[in-house]
Amino acid sequence: MVTIHIQTASHYPINRKQLTDALQKRVMEELTGDVEVSVVIVGDRRMRDLNNTYRGKDYPTDVLSFPQEDTSQRTKGQFISAPDEYMILGDIVISYPQAVIEAGEENTLVDDMIVFLALHGLEHLLGHHHPEE
Repeated sequence: MVTIHIQTASHYPINRKQLTDALQKRVMEELTGDVEVSVVIVGDRRMRDLNNTYRGKDYPTDVLSFPQEDTSQRTKGQFISAPDEYMILGDIVISYPQAVIEAGEENTLVDDMIVFLALHGLEHLLGHHHPEE
């Protein structure tokens, strides 16, 4: 079973079902067993604080991932089984205002952009990384 926890301020409307379905599908493509992922939708001020604190970049970004354990040296298939057979992958934080901006630039729906960003963050939690800019 894949559990997705979503936390958002009430003034950030998102399609929770669409987001949950997309994340569950992607997790099940790679992992088996009980897996948990948290998604938090924040504003630019909070995202800027997080980006500055954890990456040393003093501006809001679109998505950040906080893995439960260090995935920087992991390759596909290297997940170990949790002792209780329950794996907590980590947290994905998305800036709603940045998602709105990017959706406008890409001429797509905001909910689709949030799913895209969440899936990008999930890839990091799964241990798939890209070079830093």
